[in-house]
Amino acid sequence: MLKTHFAWMMLILISSTAPRIHAEETQRDAEPAKPVPLNKQKTVLLNRADKQIIVKTKVVLREGMLEMLLCKKQTKEHESILSVDADAYVIHSGLLALGAEAGKTVRYENEKFYPPTGEKLDIFAIWTDENDKIHRVNVKTWIRRAIYRFYVADLEALPKGVTLLKTSELRYDAKIKELYWYGPMTEEQRDEFLKMSDDKTFQAAIRRFFKESQPRQMDADWVFCGSGFYVVPDGPDKGKRIYQAESGDFICVANFATAMIDVGVESSASGSGNLLYEAWTERIPPKDTIVTLEIIPQGKSKKK
Repeated sequence: MLKTHFAWMMLILISSTAPRIHAEETQRDAEPAKPVPLNKQKTVLLNRADKQIIVKTKVVLREGMLEMLLCKKQTKEHESILSVDADAYVIHSGLLALGAEAGKTVRYENEKFYPPTGEKLDIFAIWTDENDKIHRVNVKTWIRRAIYRFYVADLEALPKGVTLLKTSELRYDAKIKELYWYGPMTEEQRDEFLKMSDDKTFQAAIRRFFKESQPRQMDADWVFCGSGFYVVPDGPDKGKRIYQAESGDFICVANFATAMIDVGVESSASGSGNLLYEAWTERIPPKDTIVTLEIIPQGKSKKK
């Protein structure tokens, strides 16, 4: 009789607590996992819930030609919008943890260009302005094709009757038979030059100068090309493998064989006829602003 009573008491106890226990477990499962710091500085975090890497950076440059969006602290701040106190391999490892696949860096073989490859990435910037307003933008909006540069067109000779003032940004070099222009051209300037001559070649050059010198946001994709390693040839560290992106080449806009993340098109800091990028100053927050980057793989990691 006593055993039967005990059994009934246990059954009542289990029945009354089971729903509560189940509810607590369900609630814990429903709670999103918090981002996990991947380095001691806590500047790189793995956010599995949203399938992204979070990088805490600082604005170090707002104008001028660019070679990268993000560099390592105290490396290449003179040509990068942002810098971060972190090692490159930490970000690389975080992307691998999300299932992102590294590709190959830029290469030239037999004078042929092979662009960087790898999983495409979306990169967003988040910051708070002086009025405590939070902003979140695609970082491509901070970068534009360079407009403060020379534009060149072949021209056998200046059309008859065309005379260019020495103070004009439109110049002609009779020795190398080239017409060239520097910087952005206004509509008024374009129309003034077009009135000078009906010559088709001259007019085509003016129209191209105007079109190419207008601000155009960067539209190339970011790709996780993965940098590479080199082996120290001599000295006390002989034989040591070094991850090449540790030189500072974290997120590049000019192709580097050492880049961890690059643009998937031909882009050169030398300006040898390829794409050039510069900071879109008006869109970038003030220097020293703390900016959080969200790096999100587009492909297989999202499907997983």
